[in-house]
Formats: sequence, C-alpha cells, structure tokens
Amino acid sequence: MKPFSYERVATPAAAAAAFAAHPGARFIAGGTNLLDLMKLQIEQPAHLIDVQDLPFAQIEPTADGGLRIGALVRNTALAADPRVRRDYAVLSKAIVAGASAQLRNKATVGGNLLQRTRCPYFYDTNLPCNKRDPGSGCSAMGGISRIHAVVGTGAACICPFPGDMSVALRVLDAAVETVQTNGITRSIPIADFHLLPGDTLPVGEFALQPGELITGVVLPPPLGGKHLFHKVRDRASYAFALVSVAAVIQPDGTGRIALGGVGTKPWRSEAADKLIPNGAKAVAAQMLENAMPTDLNHYKILLTERTIAAVLAEAKG
Repeated sequence: MKPFSYERVATPAAAAAAFAAHPGARFIAGGTNLLDLMKLQIEQPAHLIDVQDLPFAQIEPTADGGLRIGALVRNTALAADPRVRRDYAVLSKAIVAGASAQLRNKATVGGNLLQRTRCPYFYDTNLPCNKRDPGSGCSAMGGISRIHAVVGTGAACICPFPGDMSVALRVLDAAVETVQTNGITRSIPIADFHLLPGDTLPVGEFALQPGELITGVVLPPPLGGKHLFHKVRDRASYAFALVSVAAVIQPDGTGRIALGGVGTKPWRSEAADKLIPNGAKAVAAQMLENAMPTDLNHYKILLTERTIAAVLAEAKG
C-alpha cells in the first residue's frame, strides 16, 4: 500500500472542502472494498476523506410512503430493519445473500453501490485491464471468462457487476441521492447510476462527478406481492453470483425481475417484465436478447432461464 494522508470530516461541507483541497481524494466509510484495492495498488489515492461521522445513518419514512436510507446505514442494519423486511423483502434477502456477517456489519449502503468488479484480471496488476489502465486492453476477452458478463458488454470490457443489493434496488426502482462539491443535490434513478462500459475509454462505472458524495437511497412506496431473491454461485456462502434473480411477483402473475451476475450492471428489462405471465423462457429471451457470451460463459444463458423459472415457481407456491 502506498503512503496516503487521512482526515475525518463531520459535515458534507467539510467533505467538499477536503476534496477541493485534495483533488483525486477518495471518500471512505466502511472501506470493505476500497482498502483491499489500495493494498493491491489498484486504487492509489493520495488522500482519504473519512465520512463515517456524517449524518447519513438513518432509515426514515418519506412523505409518499416510501423509505429513505442514509448512505452510512450498515448493510446488517438495513437487512434487519422491520420495515424493509416487511415491505421490501427482496432487498433484505439480497443483502443477506452477499458477503459474510462480519463484512455486512461494516459495509455501508453508499459503499455497496460503489463496489468495483471482482474480475480476476482487474485484480491482477500484471495483466492488461481497460478498467484499471484505460487503453491497455481487456485480458478477459480471449481469457478465462467463465464468470464474466454476457449482456451490457462492449469492445473495452466484459467484466460483471458484483453486487447483490443493487440488483434488488433495480427491481424496486430506487433512486440514489447525492450532493456535489458545490452543494447542489440531485437524485439519480438506479437504472442510470451504474454505467455500461460501451466501446470507449476510459471505462466508466458510476454516474458521479468528481467529489460527488452519495447521501442516501430512496425507495418508492411498497409494491406488495411476493419478494424473492435467488442466487446461483459456486459455493453456498461468501461467493459472487454466477446468476441471480431479484423479483417482485403480484398475485395475478405480473411483476418485475432484475438480474445479477450476467450484466456489466444490474440488469432489468421493462419489456421483459410484461412477459412474466408467459413464463421464464419468454422473460429470459427478452432480457438476454442482445447477449454476447463467450464459449466459457455461454452456460449463463440457460442458467438464467432456469433460475427465473425457479423464482416464478416459488412465487406460485
């Protein structure tokens, strides 16, 4: 790990001032992903701004009947909140399916949104990676690509998005609230928050401006119905999804589905949602209509269909 300076701030204004004084600094709260990347020298910030004392650690009702989740709410607290378990159970189930209890105790909602890929080529600094070193190439293309994305890929990158929480937020149509260094706040639909790699460099990941700080996540009023989360992985715990399905299914058979493990971002198709009454095959075909699998991850096409089928069967009881 390279040397860096550190400061702890107590207000959003102080965080903005600290970033202005140290361009290229990184915000840190739980640090469950950032510290690992710093140890490997993938991330090399010269300055860290600790934001864990900011007033963003509450879960509060909104005027329209939804919930506002502060960016510093720990994953364990979010998954255990009675309102989340009752009205947004898919979110609680997705969080519990990810990581270990120790990591969930430390990890924050804001940090979870900003997880970087677990592509092994991204983590190996001896190999080319456009996400780590724009223009160097993508080692996954033509390499061992069993875990990689089949949709949302581009000429520059095929790495999968690793998170579980964000897949549930996508099916719930959440919004990410932020504050910029000039004090201006905005709300970013979760559908737009994670970026596709596309064909250009550098490979973007998040719809944030330099120094923009996540302050919370807003959930719309409850959807009702059955909330389900199925995660297929190589082992039963502490493993990233090969395919995951977050779903909210209504009693009449309509609903919403989002996928993890198959895309470069949490993957959802509103057109596919309309096909849920037609069954898993129709839904999967629509969601993966532009899939470009490799020889090693082509299995994800059928695995996605079968996982959706399992979710729909569970929804029917």
